[in-house]
Amino acid sequence: MTHVGPHPAVADVRRAVREALADVQKDALILTACSGGADSLALAAALAFVAPRLRLRAGLLTVDHQLQEGSRQRAETVAALGTDLGLTPAEVLTVTVGGEGGPEAAAREVRYAALSEAADRHGAEAVLLGHTLDDQAETVLLGLARGSGPRSLSGMAATTGRYRRPLLHLPRATTVAACRAQNLNLWDDPHNADPRYTRVRVRHKILPLLEQELGPGVIEALARTAALAREDADALDEWADSAYRHSVRGELGESVTLAVAELEKLPDAVRRRVLRRAAIAAGSPSGVLSATHVRALDRLVTHWHGQKAVNLPGGRSAVRRRGVLVIASGPTA
Repeated sequence: MTHVGPHPAVADVRRAVREALADVQKDALILTACSGGADSLALAAALAFVAPRLRLRAGLLTVDHQLQEGSRQRAETVAALGTDLGLTPAEVLTVTVGGEGGPEAAAREVRYAALSEAADRHGAEAVLLGHTLDDQAETVLLGLARGSGPRSLSGMAATTGRYRRPLLHLPRATTVAACRAQNLNLWDDPHNADPRYTRVRVRHKILPLLEQELGPGVIEALARTAALAREDADALDEWADSAYRHSVRGELGESVTLAVAELEKLPDAVRRRVLRRAAIAAGSPSGVLSATHVRALDRLVTHWHGQKAVNLPGGRSAVRRRGVLVIASGPTA
């Protein structure tokens, strides 16, 4: 019997995109980020197929990080492919990558900034990203190696603001098969094979070794861990939001005051979330506010013996006095 319909991998990717966009209003613009690799290319092709059937407009964004010779030409090739697929606009976003935080983090920061700017400029409802089940497993494994908490171990969310990741439940093998079935010309970024990058070593050495020694299914198990950790982290964050509202006694400019008696009632995990939120609300940058800083704040509540103020990133400090914890700009004593 002759097989009718798309290749199973193509059907899987299209179904994932269709389900991810089921709640979007008609005529909205959906953009997809595309590097030209298998994951994002399969996603772009699926969006081009699904969008007209959902009465949506669809476009493509590709980012030129200017980190390799010929990167501009490569980006223009990807944009041209987007046009061929019927995605409009199909735009190249050129960025300059700094060095702060390491090359991977720096590239990610400027990439998301460029995608957000373009989405605002075009009035896009959502931006699709091609992260897969394999990417989720790598993220969880990196979090475990760094000793991260449940929020980091929860990996990437299917939806984060305007960003949507339709392929998080599909393995990378599916996107490769979908591209081959549609004769899409893949591009393998040399950086994806460069062992200087931590994620590359996890992808090509650590995960295969775990699969070899522990048996198949490690990637799926790590992704399940992410889902479970996300449920717990979401519940704790919701509890912490309520606890913050009950604990706060004042928010004025770059100053937050919390009632120590209310903080003392909370479990450690919830109280530390409240303290982190308070520090950020007072102006301490979230990107450099570490667990060590939060634990130092916590000791002002749980191990109080008249100690001096705790210094925090961003020129903030915290001090306990007369039953309240004050986090503010500059000296608080």
